[in-house]
This record gives sequence, structure tokens and C-alpha cells, in this order.
Amino acid sequence: MPAAKWLRSQLELGRVTGSTTLRPMEGLRGVAVLLVFLVHYATLVTPWVPRGGLSSQVLDVVHAVGNVGVDLFFVLSGYLIYSSLLESPKPFAVYLRRRVQRIYPTFLAVFALYLGLTLFLQRPERFPAEPAAAALYVLQNLLLLPGVFPIDALIAVAWSLSYEFFFYLLVPLVVGLGRLRARTREWRIGFLLLATAVVLVGFGTWGGPVRMTMFLAGMLLHELLRGGRGTSMSSSAGLLAGLLGLAVPLVAMPGPTLQAVRVGLVYLGFLGLCLASFGHPDGALARWLAWTPLRWMGNISYSYYLLHGLALQVFFTLLARLLPTGGEWAAPALLLPAWLATLPPCLALFLCIERPMSLASGTGRPATATVRLEA
Repeated sequence: MPAAKWLRSQLELGRVTGSTTLRPMEGLRGVAVLLVFLVHYATLVTPWVPRGGLSSQVLDVVHAVGNVGVDLFFVLSGYLIYSSLLESPKPFAVYLRRRVQRIYPTFLAVFALYLGLTLFLQRPERFPAEPAAAALYVLQNLLLLPGVFPIDALIAVAWSLSYEFFFYLLVPLVVGLGRLRARTREWRIGFLLLATAVVLVGFGTWGGPVRMTMFLAGMLLHELLRGGRGTSMSSSAGLLAGLLGLAVPLVAMPGPTLQAVRVGLVYLGFLGLCLASFGHPDGALARWLAWTPLRWMGNISYSYYLLHGLALQVFFTLLARLLPTGGEWAAPALLLPAWLATLPPCLALFLCIERPMSLASGTGRPATATVRLEA
């Protein structure tokens, strides 16, 4: 098999040919991980850009907008995991084993790389001074505690995996104890709306990981889509909703209360975006999201999410030796080269670790797709 054809086969993960929901969902994952890439690019390219100029102002906007990429991942994860549990109940041990298999092989590979580089480069500030405390810190990172708990993550982006795994543990309890499978769709919608309000008010009053509310948006998305096209949105309305979700971070909202308002607005924006994308698979928005390169970016997005930050640091470290100064032109001119530089290591991680160890089923075909954060 020619190399290009083999690579294309590895980048296609959908098991259901022509799936009307899976293809735009893959594209949305691609959008989400590109937003995260822009956050780190905007940070690392700053030394080449004059402060106070137009490029600097644009980078500030890009950095703010890109931060909601993780929120979009949470919506998609909430949708997929909740849909799976509601439609196909399975023993908790089987479910949890699959979640561990999905997250840990790729995470452990990147964690080992970060740990090795930290020790090799002799950066003791990343670890507590006492050996016992340092060992505890490593264990905390391996258990994905940074994020939900106030612990600095060795892999900066791994805080979101803490949110993910907490959601993985919580949602089967909610579905089981709430007997959600036996309830009517209308009852579940009411329950999810009430839960959203309670969580937002609670976090807005006392603080906490308010962005976990986005998982509820994904769960609500599943229920709304079950109502058919009557509960979906047009492509234009969905695009406007998605743009709202992207624009919200541009408004300063300090403090827990306004942060809860911010998350609530992003919740509504991305809920509308997904309703339009999945509810109208023949619409313009869904067709755009099903663009093959964007879907492939979504399919490797978990590997890309974990490793692209380190790849960017290497790129800019080497660039500093070749191009010590920049200008207004630097930010747009370096964007494509920086992105291209991240692709080989992230693609290698996907092909060598994630796909064979986390996505392969017993028959050798890709397992049912799950969110690639685990954005």
C-alpha cells in the first residue's frame, strides 16, 4: 500500500460509513484543537512582536478566543459519553476500563517525555525539594488530579484531563441513581436544565471548576437531538451561536459570578453550534465541518492536544537562534511554519501510541470514536 494511501486510512476513524453525525463532530474536534493551538502560538510568538502594535492586539484577541477550544471539547465529550451510557448500558468496570484505555496510553507516553526532559534539563523548580513530596507530585499527576484540585500540572494542558476523568466517574452515577434511562425525554431535559442552573449558581456564588458545566451542554445536546429536526437550528443560526461562544471571552468578566455568566453564554453558543451541525447534516455548516483535512485534524486531536505545546517550544527555541528579532509581520508569517512544525511529532504519537493502543478494537478496526481531548 502506498504511504499516502496508508496514512489516509490511518486518519479515518469512523466505523459507520457515511455517518451524518460523526463527520461534522470530527470537524468540530479539529476546530477545538486548532483554537487551543492558537492560544499557545499567541503566547510563544510574543517575543517577536512589538508590544502595543496591531499584531500584539490581535494576538491578545486570538489568545482570549482560543481559550474556549477546551470548552468545545467538553461539550463533545459530554455528548458522546452520555449518549453511550444512555443508549448502551454496560457494567461500570467495563466502562471504566475503556475510559482508562482511551486516555492513559497517550498520556503516559507524553508524561514520560515531559518527566525525562524535566530531569535532563535539570529544572528542579518543577518539583518539590523533598523526595517524598516530589514522588507525591508525580503520583498526583499520574492520577490526573491537577485541574479539579489546585495542583500545578507537569503537562500544562493536562488540567482538562482531570475534568474529563471526574466527569467519567460522575456521569454513570447520575444516570444510574437518577434512573435516567427509565425517564421520559422531557423529564431528562428538565433535569439537565435544572442541573445547569444549580451548578452555575453554585460556582458563581462560591467559586470552583465552573467550566465543568460544559459537559451538561453536551448531555442536553443529546436529548435535544432526539427530538428530531424540530429542535435543531439552521446553519446560519448555528454559526452565529458559535461565533457568540467565541466572542464571549473578549469581554472582561472577573470574579466567580461573572465567570459563571461567561460559561453560561459559551454553553448556549456551543450548544447552538452543535445543534446546527448535527441536526442538519446536509446543511452548509455540517458540510464545511466534514471537510477532510479538518476531520483528520480532529481525529488526531488528543495526541495533538497533549504534545503540540512542547513541539511549539522546540520550534521557537530554534527560531530564536535563527531569527532573534521580528516585527509586525512576525505573527502572521510564522503561523503556518509553526503549525507545520507541530504536525510530525503529534502525528507520530497518534500513529505509534494512540491509534494502536487506544482506538483499535478486537477486530482490528477503529473503535467507536470518542472525543479526542480527552479535549
